[in-house]
Amino acid sequence: MTGATRDDLSWLRGRDDPRVLGFLTAENERTEREMGRFVALEAEIYAEIRSRIEERDRSVPAPRGEYFYYYRTEVGKPYRIWARAHGNPDGEEEIYLDENEIAAPHAFCRVGGHAVSPDHRYVAYVFDTTGDEDHSLRIREIATGASLPERIERAAEHLAWAADSRTLFYIARDPRKRAHRVYRHRVGFDPSEDALVYEEPHEAFHLSMRASRSRRFIFIEAASAITRESFLLDAVHPERMPVSVAGRKPGIEYQASDSGDDLLVRTNEDALNFRVLCAPLEDGRPKGDPASWPQAVPHRPHVLLEALEPFRDFWVLVEREEGQRHLRICPGRTPDGYRIDVEESVRTFLTGDNLEFETDRFRYVLSSPVTPPTVYEVVAATGERTLLKRESVPGLDPARYRAERLWATADDGARIPISLICPADLEQTGDNPCLLYGYGAYGVCLEPMFAVQVLSLVDRGFVHAIAHVRGGGELGEAWHQQGKMLSKRTTFTDFISCAERLIETGYTSPRRLGIQGRSAGGLLMGAVTNMRPELFGAVVAGVPFVDVLATMLDPSIPLTVIEYDEWGDPRRPEYYDYIRSYSPFDNVRETAYPNMLVTAGLNDPRVQFWEPARWVARLRERRTDDKLLLLRTDMGAGHTGPSDRFEWLREKAFEYAFLVGVLAPERLDA
Repeated sequence: MTGATRDDLSWLRGRDDPRVLGFLTAENERTEREMGRFVALEAEIYAEIRSRIEERDRSVPAPRGEYFYYYRTEVGKPYRIWARAHGNPDGEEEIYLDENEIAAPHAFCRVGGHAVSPDHRYVAYVFDTTGDEDHSLRIREIATGASLPERIERAAEHLAWAADSRTLFYIARDPRKRAHRVYRHRVGFDPSEDALVYEEPHEAFHLSMRASRSRRFIFIEAASAITRESFLLDAVHPERMPVSVAGRKPGIEYQASDSGDDLLVRTNEDALNFRVLCAPLEDGRPKGDPASWPQAVPHRPHVLLEALEPFRDFWVLVEREEGQRHLRICPGRTPDGYRIDVEESVRTFLTGDNLEFETDRFRYVLSSPVTPPTVYEVVAATGERTLLKRESVPGLDPARYRAERLWATADDGARIPISLICPADLEQTGDNPCLLYGYGAYGVCLEPMFAVQVLSLVDRGFVHAIAHVRGGGELGEAWHQQGKMLSKRTTFTDFISCAERLIETGYTSPRRLGIQGRSAGGLLMGAVTNMRPELFGAVVAGVPFVDVLATMLDPSIPLTVIEYDEWGDPRRPEYYDYIRSYSPFDNVRETAYPNMLVTAGLNDPRVQFWEPARWVARLRERRTDDKLLLLRTDMGAGHTGPSDRFEWLREKAFEYAFLVGVLAPERLDA
């Protein structure tokens, strides 16, 4: 096949066609009418969620040089305020970036990232005011609050300062939204004079960038779905051009970090779950043949090495085993060390704000479905641990809930983990409402973290479960590979197995079971709903990637070419036939479907608005039931929904009102 398929709904792909705007507006109006019966419930859930949030809050200040950096939030303000204190964490506050001020003139505004210069004088930041992820870049002098005159548009999120605090590196995006060029900008100069540092010629690769914790280097990374190459920029000599750390090999992913005397290179070459090599440095450049670099951390078949955090005198390894994330502290910079102990069997770790390279301690965050994010600091050499902060959740009583880990059995015998939270006194009668969440793509892991909004479901008797299906990375890279390309259907059958397990064990029943996923998780929702519509009572599909065949046949759409290594290139017959066999739009049939809520973003660059629109239109043509089928398009946002934290909560309340209303109508007043 060489061209995009056409059908009687192809007109919905015409962004400038007035009929399209009319269709989306009519669908929004229909959704508002149908959801009118749940308005009181939606308002109640929104008030509940908001009451559980400390609107006035502050992160744990993190030391960097003479300052302590943090962010805080204020009552009634939807965005973060970034600030610092000189000398000690409770010193006089200096605000250097107030997202509320940046967002004030805009209905939508997301600050994508910011970077403070090494001398603490400037802050560079990027922001997006449409949701299309093309950012505007600005630079501000912190002491005066004055914005510098230069304006840079269509930038990506990543920023990095050179050691001189006058040279800023940024990444530009092309018309297809691909981050493809790195530029060097001199503070105070016209951006038209910016020097091109690196251009990625291959359309399947996109660029990212990060400064090393030591601030000696800047790493540029070019990545496709299966290949990653690192380039080294000398932050002390910013005029030097970048050099590749270890070249580029198809199918090999590696990432370099500064360890002081050398580079540590995390690589999957001859190591499916990654190992670490030591690359010696000479004049700020990698030395020798990568094949001769000594191994620092060996490959372990049953442990995925997700990330590496090097410091001057110790390393931290982020590991994953049996679906659970672990942190290993390695004093003396050796692979030996100790894992941080935790009592909860269903939980996750996140790395905290660790801004200094020369330190003897490490901050991390522990969270579980029943434990709010909790910041600890551990002394690397001794393991001595200090609790710095636990996120305050007004009214939370953890004893009212229980978290569990279940295992489902797939069609081929594989064991699939399920994480869940439910009321502590829940009886497994088979009649409890349940929401099963899934994703299953790109090797992404769904972490069993605390989510304050979920409590509004659980307090109404719901079970909230996460299906850690193949296509994700929860059980290592092999778990990802078993759910992609010509094995993609495994993701869907795994999810169905998880649903059946929850039913078999008495947690729920088909009429009480709701399912939810976003983006590639929305594809999962569409596929399993076509395969087993009778198994589910409700579906919430957020910005769903459901018109897979048409999208993957159209390389003019942003990001399509980058996706070939995850889904396959349908211009090849075997991939065309396989994608056609599961693409939700192409497999809608004449049958009864569950209640469905579908969301979209008009400015979404990742999943074009017309995918959910066409899917809903096709469902309206063919479904044989009269259950709810709702499409809600945000006409001013993109892939991630509202930027305002309170509007994001309203979106959650809207979705949960739908779920409670159709799965547990007798509990509307609970």
